[in-house]
Amino acid sequence: MDANTGLAIIIIIFLIWIFKCLNIMREYERAVVFRLGRVLKRDKGPGVILILWPIDKIVKVSLRVTTWDVPPQDIITRDNVSLKVNAVVYFRVMSATQAIVEVENYRYAVEQAAQTSLRSVLGEVELDDLLSQREKLNARLQTILDEHTEPWGIKVTQVQVKQVDLPQEMQRAIAAQAEAERERRAKIIAADGEFQASTKLAEAAAVLNREPVAITLRYLQTLIEIGAEKNTTIVFPLPIDLLTGLAARVGGSASVSPGPAPKA
Repeated sequence: MDANTGLAIIIIIFLIWIFKCLNIMREYERAVVFRLGRVLKRDKGPGVILILWPIDKIVKVSLRVTTWDVPPQDIITRDNVSLKVNAVVYFRVMSATQAIVEVENYRYAVEQAAQTSLRSVLGEVELDDLLSQREKLNARLQTILDEHTEPWGIKVTQVQVKQVDLPQEMQRAIAAQAEAERERRAKIIAADGEFQASTKLAEAAAVLNREPVAITLRYLQTLIEIGAEKNTTIVFPLPIDLLTGLAARVGGSASVSPGPAPKA
């Protein structure tokens, strides 16, 4: 083997070593570098990074938001209602070094923590609160998960309870409760309308009592409304006060009428 061949072999080996030392990280990626088994203080990237191969080993970590669909969990609420609930968890890696060093598999760890927190938190509330206060429960779940994952360098950005599967008998009970509530509101509205109508009638009666002429005008207006329908009905308004006076006169004359003359 001549000198040129040896030089060519050395150049090829050097090029291979250079290619092994050069790594390209995307904008959303970071490289955790282990040198002789010890992790470097800072992760590297994005762009072109240089390592000392084979002394250095790298582990790529994505910093993008990860979406994980929590499978349906069997939950018993505080008021002893059994149901299935699933949720969605959004999280991202804030420190690539912590995510690799502090936990074996950070994604699996977040998934298990999410399932446990979902069962524990929703098991402490009643069914009505679970159905009506989802925003508060979502914020509480996010806070609890964030406290668990912060030492791993992971930030839980959002937790949402997606679907609640109720048993058939509970659905029928909720429907009956909603129907009863609607009937109660309808009765209250009808009673309130009657109260307002009676109040207005009382005010109208007070006005008519102060102005006796107003009732005559009301009689005439009623006749105009009846005549506008082009019918053959004839209505003659007769004041009730006149009937009352006539009844009083007839009763008085009957009380003073002489009886039959006594026989001799």
